[in-house]
Amino acid sequence: MKKVFFAVAFLTTLMVTAQSTWKSDGAHSKVGFGITHLMISEVEGHFSDFDITATATDTFDEADFTVDIKTTSIDTDNDRRDDHLRSADFFDAEKYPSIAFKTTSFEKTGDKTFALNGDLTIHGVTKTVTLEGKVNGIITDQRSGKLKAGLKLTGTINRLEFGVGEESASIGNEVDMTIHLEMAQQ
Repeated sequence: MKKVFFAVAFLTTLMVTAQSTWKSDGAHSKVGFGITHLMISEVEGHFSDFDITATATDTFDEADFTVDIKTTSIDTDNDRRDDHLRSADFFDAEKYPSIAFKTTSFEKTGDKTFALNGDLTIHGVTKTVTLEGKVNGIITDQRSGKLKAGLKLTGTINRLEFGVGEESASIGNEVDMTIHLEMAQQ
């Protein structure tokens, strides 16, 4: 009888914590950022080429994220500025073609909120950062029959800590990141 009890308990635990792979839908996701310009306004931009994968439960009560962003895909709606940001003065996209993030810990902070700690690598420098997350909703896709999740991740980093640019009176040091995700269960 004890063996049956432990087998049922074990299987129930597996079912509750079962995780699957989720992939970002590039057409319905955005990796954006904002930074202060001349200490009076904010310039926004985004990266158009990225891959975000999560291993998560069906409810995102637990999740590990892996993020890969191509630095050459930076877009601030100004070609001259974008070329300068890709140069060795900032991202040095030729030498450092990717920005990477990998979850090191996940903490549920509310019914639909969580905190991600992880290693962020920019410009060859890796630092631990915290991103705040929110589950906007989870539905069953009518076409595929699989789950889709809407998520939002936010955080702030200091660009100088990653060697992106130099101290300047023209641009702020803090970069606000906002990632809107629509993820499909695989």
